[in-house]
Amino acid sequence: MRNVLTATGKTNSLRRWTRASCPAALVVMTALAGCNHTHNADVMATVNGKAIMKTEMDKAYEAQLGDAQQQQQKPTREQADSLRLNVLRQLIDEEIVEQRAAKMNLTATNEEVDAKLAEMKAPYTEEQFNEKLKASNHTLDDVKHDIRRTLTINKLLSKEIDSKISVTDADVTNYYNAHKSEFNLLETQYHLAQIQVTGFPSDQPGNLQNSKAMNDAEAKKKIQALKNRLDSGEDFAALAMNFSERADTSSSGGDIGFVSESQMKADPSVYSAITKLKPGQITEILPVLDVQTRRPVGYAIYKLISREPAGQRELSDPRVQQAIRQQLHDGRSQLLKSAYFEMLRDQSKVENFYAEQIFKNETH
Repeated sequence: MRNVLTATGKTNSLRRWTRASCPAALVVMTALAGCNHTHNADVMATVNGKAIMKTEMDKAYEAQLGDAQQQQQKPTREQADSLRLNVLRQLIDEEIVEQRAAKMNLTATNEEVDAKLAEMKAPYTEEQFNEKLKASNHTLDDVKHDIRRTLTINKLLSKEIDSKISVTDADVTNYYNAHKSEFNLLETQYHLAQIQVTGFPSDQPGNLQNSKAMNDAEAKKKIQALKNRLDSGEDFAALAMNFSERADTSSSGGDIGFVSESQMKADPSVYSAITKLKPGQITEILPVLDVQTRRPVGYAIYKLISREPAGQRELSDPRVQQAIRQQLHDGRSQLLKSAYFEMLRDQSKVENFYAEQIFKNETH
């Protein structure tokens, strides 16, 4: 059982599947293949002929960069180019998925967007909501755009993936018989997921986006941006897979399994925050402590998936059946989604002119 309170030091919703980064070799191959293309200088890439403009890339870049420059921690030219490449890959993957959804007439409607926006605004006064927008450097149009994208991809996944997954009673029974000991709890257990960010530079962040904060200022900005996206309704597991810097859990959507109450109490602030949650809720941003020095080394957001009191759980327990059914469904869903989006990428014609530009500049 992994300890939720330990920073490892290593480095499924829209961005879970649309923001999988391309291997570096593919970027080079793209650059080599397209060196003779001519295009508008403001076009950074095209997806099946549709342009992604420099203004789009720059806006997304500034959003990820945050206020590091204001804190006199400007990235080097290489770091800035690398971040822009990552941002552009994200925009490319989003465009691929949105085009697929549009072909299937699954793009979210204005009514659906407005309903979700009203749900988001419900806990706040108009003034409070506007203050949150300002603090996150978002406009109302930005929020609507993100909502539409998230709803669209959810509709696509529901039709193309989730509607085709079946978990039978026999599947549940077989799993329980093979893992019965997992349902005998000696003390209260908390099933948690985590998104973790640290300020330590690393070449291996361990997430799909190859996303890594390089210092404390970037770490703060990154974790706040992720919290904002969670608050806007994006999927926790998707963001963990793409951006969490805890390599041993990011691939499983941040799922760190069950953590015992005694382990939880090792960090009173985390224990206090999590014990106040209902299943499905998330904490605020919390410090991650080094297991040896107990000093803050990063930031994390936790999600309480379930809370289980001590004792043997029988198969007749509806909670056990539901947990197994959900686990089997999620495992199959994750596999199918990975394969599905790889297929979409293979079927798309992508030209990354910005990658070509960097390659030319660095090799001449």
